[in-house]
Amino acid sequence: MLKENKYVDLAVGQKAFISREITEKDIMDFAKISGDMNPLHVDKTYAKKATFKNIIAHGILTAALISAVLGTKLPGPGYIYLQQEIKFLKPVFPGDTISVEVEITKKINEKKSLELSFTCTNQRNQIVLGGSSIIKAPPSLY
Repeated sequence: MLKENKYVDLAVGQKAFISREITEKDIMDFAKISGDMNPLHVDKTYAKKATFKNIIAHGILTAALISAVLGTKLPGPGYIYLQQEIKFLKPVFPGDTISVEVEITKKINEKKSLELSFTCTNQRNQIVLGGSSIIKAPPSLY
């Protein structure tokens, strides 16, 4: 069972991390689930002639790793995702290992909400995605 974190116990500066390799299968599965069959993601022949010379992961697939941190670690289960701002900075290729760092940057006590910043870096320590989110605590976790 995942640990539920009470809003009052969370503090600005707290961080959480995950790391995951993005496989070609992940990209193909995400294409099927989302319906985004853009050849940049699913057609190696097409992708070899395009900008990045290889298939690339969907940006939202990489962003889903942020959701994994938010829903399982910080703030954790039960919190409601209200808003997200994402900047896609570099492509993610099959075989890249993406490390996600999420940090609480602000507590909004009157709304029992948190502002968080996040970065996703690859194994070459390049930031591939960055941004921020707003998350709200459910009444059971005040």
